Amino acid sequence: MTDILRAIVMGIVEGLTEFLPISSTGHMILTAPLLGIPSGDPFWGGVFDIFIQIGAILAVVVYFWRRMWRLTLHPADKPIYEHILVKLFVAFLPAAVVGLLFADFIESKLKFPLPVAAALIVGGFGILLIEWWFTKPKVSDAGRITLGQAFGVGLAQCFSLFPGMSRSASTIMGGLIVGLSAPAAAEFSFFLAIPTMVAAGGYSLLKHLDEVQRQQVLLLAVGFVVSFLVAWVVVAAFMRFIQTHKFRGFAYYRIAVGAVVILAYALWLR
Repeated sequence: MTDILRAIVMGIVEGLTEFLPISSTGHMILTAPLLGIPSGDPFWGGVFDIFIQIGAILAVVVYFWRRMWRLTLHPADKPIYEHILVKLFVAFLPAAVVGLLFADFIESKLKFPLPVAAALIVGGFGILLIEWWFTKPKVSDAGRITLGQAFGVGLAQCFSLFPGMSRSASTIMGGLIVGLSAPAAAEFSFFLAIPTMVAAGGYSLLKHLDEVQRQQVLLLAVGFVVSFLVAWVVVAAFMRFIQTHKFRGFAYYRIAVGAVVILAYALWLR
């Protein structure tokens, strides 16, 4: 398989999974061996992975730009602590702190198929339980989330640091727990993805950018564009989907994929 084709496939996987509650990191880790990419590859598992995530987050900015413009530059006449940017900062902090403390451990111990498979299964059952238990939302507009609710979503986002748990699943489920409706939880999750992924991606990119070789620039560009286009379509479809559907289908998918991976490793070890 050529590197260009690998870049296209990885871009598609990133775009499809980044904003669905099924874990993009987990799917990238599981997809890499199927494409002949060795575990821990410094380019595909480092700079490339980070760069195409930025392509996906750009899709969120493009899709929500009108809504973000109104919330950030034309807010209602309220105290500063009611501004959406303050709430996003409060939600951003917990995972930022925990991520800085445990980044090396996560990178060296958890970014492997079996931990990812376990996280997919645990997260899948978590989605089923949360969706069954928390059925009476108090807030139906992401712009009206309180500081306390924003902090609760931020705490939930810490679970996404475990590869396979999913940032989207963690924050959307966190939103449901603190009383947001499904559309409001998804919208706030997407807004929160912007500072979270830009900060994490920018930090990692600065650490690894000097490792990029000239012939790899084209691969970065291809993966970035593919990820952006696919993510833009997925975000638009997902926001329509959750207006009338539950998340349980994603939960069943997670559990099935995790079980298949664990079964495959068990059979291989025999």
